[in-house]
Amino acid sequence: MVQIDGSHHDWFEGRGPKCVFMGDIDDATGRVYGRFYEYEGTIPAMDSFKRYIKKYGIPMSVYLDKHTTYKSPAQPMGDELPLSEFGRASKELGVEIIYANSPQAKGRVERLFKTLQDRLVKEMRLKGISSIEEANRFLVRYLPVYNRRFAQKPNERDNLHIKAGNVDLDTILCIKTERTVRNDHVIQHNKKLYQIENRIRMSTIIVEDRIDGTMRIRHGKLALTFHEIEQRPKKQKEPPPLRLGRTPKPSPDHPWRKGWSKRTRVTKACGDMEKVPPLSHSNSTTMG
Repeated sequence: MVQIDGSHHDWFEGRGPKCVFMGDIDDATGRVYGRFYEYEGTIPAMDSFKRYIKKYGIPMSVYLDKHTTYKSPAQPMGDELPLSEFGRASKELGVEIIYANSPQAKGRVERLFKTLQDRLVKEMRLKGISSIEEANRFLVRYLPVYNRRFAQKPNERDNLHIKAGNVDLDTILCIKTERTVRNDHVIQHNKKLYQIENRIRMSTIIVEDRIDGTMRIRHGKLALTFHEIEQRPKKQKEPPPLRLGRTPKPSPDHPWRKGWSKRTRVTKACGDMEKVPPLSHSNSTTMG
């Protein structure tokens, strides 16, 4: 069994960006493997696991926490439990997945991280290491020395790791997404359009986003040829035609309407004054 986890820490003590140490530790021997990555996610976990397998072989089981990288947050449908992409890849490799219910259950890998945050940080400080690339090159020399000093002999001599052999790790350790094929043999993936060149009948295909950043499209075991095409321009909506012969009515809060209301009140007041009959000469005499 191999315990896998990520340690978020200021590994370069401010000399470089914060990063994650993705660590794998063999539960039987305490042998350690790991690499630094910018974040803890599916691609870093797959890349680290692939390198572990190529070096030591496929383990019988992996012990993981319930981070969304390893355990899918989707609700189960029926008796089938949803799998994350890492869980799906582990299942295809024949690796049993065991989830820890608490941080204390992963005591071995947690103690490893505390040790490395002390010893490894000091070693990298002495070497002036300040980037992920430099740190990973340093691990190639550091981890074998660490394992010779701290790894233990297993109770049983039999190595239960299985050599990868002819297993296509790139096809398994990748992110697989099902896409619908249009009538013109075009699919949409990550906001881009791809034209499939093979002339076969199919309704869905599988897109593989691989660790190295490349992409593959498959239908079953058949690898399809494709190329990216430009997005089709969206039709712009034309403004509605103007209705001639009809003056638009201004809104109640329109400045022109407010000004008109004020002028209307003034004009009305002046008009009422004009309607008052003038004083006659006889009336003026009487009053005098």
